[in-house]
Amino acid sequence: MTGVPPAAGQTWDPGRYVREAGFVAELGVPLLDLLAPVAGEHILDLGCGDGRLTRRISDRGAQVVGVDASIEFVEAARVAGIDARLADGHDLRFGPDFDAVFSNAALHWMKRPDAVAAGVFGALKPGGRFVGECGGAGNVRTIRAALGKALAAEGVDAVAVDPWYFPTDAEYRDVLTRAGFIVEHIGLFPRLTDLPGSVADWLGVFGRAFLDGLDPAARQRVVTQVTEATHTRLSRSEGGRTVWTADYVRLRFQARKPV
Repeated sequence: MTGVPPAAGQTWDPGRYVREAGFVAELGVPLLDLLAPVAGEHILDLGCGDGRLTRRISDRGAQVVGVDASIEFVEAARVAGIDARLADGHDLRFGPDFDAVFSNAALHWMKRPDAVAAGVFGALKPGGRFVGECGGAGNVRTIRAALGKALAAEGVDAVAVDPWYFPTDAEYRDVLTRAGFIVEHIGLFPRLTDLPGSVADWLGVFGRAFLDGLDPAARQRVVTQVTEATHTRLSRSEGGRTVWTADYVRLRFQARKPV
């Protein structure tokens, strides 16, 4: 994410997140350049996670409030000195106080996008900007296909437990427009991303909504099947070790509230 609001019933381990998914915050740094925070601005970080990107915004002189639906992430961000608050992205309750709202790798965990966009719109001052990046249409397609097949073998409908929302650029443009935004830029781009561990580790962090309802033996069967099914396409040998990748597709946008 920096962080992600959790799927229903899912909790987050900030320490494990840093180990297995630290790349998410690092790959979000270019989004900060699009945000271009200015000293003295009041900025809301939606889905702030443990606050690593929130801190970078603050370091540029802005006053930042971070919100996340995970109490574990909020507590970790507070320890890091961030003004972090527990909040549901579908039910933001801020007045028009912010010059910008920033969101990295969190919006795809929020499955009611119109509610999110309306809350962001209400939190912005006239002329304020909404800058975000999230998973887009086709994100982790190979992993999702393998996961769906493995879960079906266990009698589980993957669609029913899917915690993600991966829109096309046209779909999300419509979401923003319905909320009242002027969309200045929006687009999808592929980003094949090396993982610090295996696809099994990745599932242990991001795929728990699919796995937590299974008994331990079934969970292991699913992880093993996904690993075997994706090995050819998503791993390579490098320096005597196996490097796994995730077939990410990202949606990045900038929108503005009319003056």
